[in-house]
Amino acid sequence: MLQSYVPILLMILVALGFGFFAVGMSAILGPKRPNPDKLSTYECGMQVDPDARRPFDVKYYLIAMAFLVFDVEVVFMYPWAVRFKSLGLFGFIEMLVFLGILLVGYVYIWRKGVLEWE
Repeated sequence: MLQSYVPILLMILVALGFGFFAVGMSAILGPKRPNPDKLSTYECGMQVDPDARRPFDVKYYLIAMAFLVFDVEVVFMYPWAVRFKSLGLFGFIEMLVFLGILLVGYVYIWRKGVLEWE
């Protein structure tokens, strides 16, 4: 039973070993010439505001939550599509109900103006 997991464990160990080796060799062999320009924070070519406690707009979080909801929709649709024929008419109707609920949610956030970025 455990012998079937040996190739997976070996692959994980090789991948981790390669990752640590690459990062270690980069740290050892890479150039080390720091200067103030390289050590400064870079954001889109603009000067960084020193105040990091400035609040974000709520619309940013609402769009992120809407993205997650519709991303989870795809996660539920993939297994349904794989087993579509074996589920029959009942599975099809259940997916229509699921998509209907999501459509109502999409129309709601659209009407509330969540998708309009100002």
